[in-house]
Amino acid sequence: MGTDGFATWTRRFEDERERRAAQGDPDWERGAVLHRAVWAGIQRFQVGEDGDGANLVAKAEEAGDADYARAVRLFVAEEQNHARLLARLLAAGDRPALSGHWSDTVFVRLRRLLGLRTELLVLMIAEVVALRYYRALRDGTDDALTSEVAGRILADERRHVPFHCERLHHSLAELPAVTRRPVMVLWRLLLLAATVVVAADHGAGLRRLGVGRRRFAADVMASASEVAEAVQNPPPERKSVGEGKSVVF
Repeated sequence: MGTDGFATWTRRFEDERERRAAQGDPDWERGAVLHRAVWAGIQRFQVGEDGDGANLVAKAEEAGDADYARAVRLFVAEEQNHARLLARLLAAGDRPALSGHWSDTVFVRLRRLLGLRTELLVLMIAEVVALRYYRALRDGTDDALTSEVAGRILADERRHVPFHCERLHHSLAELPAVTRRPVMVLWRLLLLAATVVVAADHGAGLRRLGVGRRRFAADVMASASEVAEAVQNPPPERKSVGEGKSVVF
């Protein structure tokens, strides 16, 4: 991101915070009407977005880069805003938010096993899956409120993935060269397993959004290839992923 490292990311997050404040919330009074299977998917993703991020923030602060730690705190705030937006969307459709879900519990426990590198690798699994899900939610329904909320979240996620890719590139560079590619191979296998679970669990909702299980899984893994390349060999102009092709962001 330039010669000033993660200070540029911090400014980008701060600029987005100001833009979001000026934009204000969607018009919740419009209400939302969706198939029950789509609502079920939104409920589960809302649980995944909810959390205080304290463990990630603590690890970021321990890394010793004040700009990076600041950027992580701003990232967590955006994730919390996603949870809030989804909760408001559920309320607009007279649907309750869930108190928890087993998939989120598994991810949280995995993220906390080791240090910052492991935390980010596991987090990136959820982020890459989320890219495809929110694109499907944005494009696959004629409900205006749902499309707006999904579009806002997707725009954030498409910034989050390159942000984490940059940190992971630095983190993997600390490992012996011979271990870096196997780490990313393992990451892709874990992502594939998670994607299969999500596709199976959300199959009915995905079909309602015009995305079959196989297509969803194939698109996620295509994005995974871009992510792995960005982590191992970041290009001069960083790219964003998740729209089916790479574009300068």
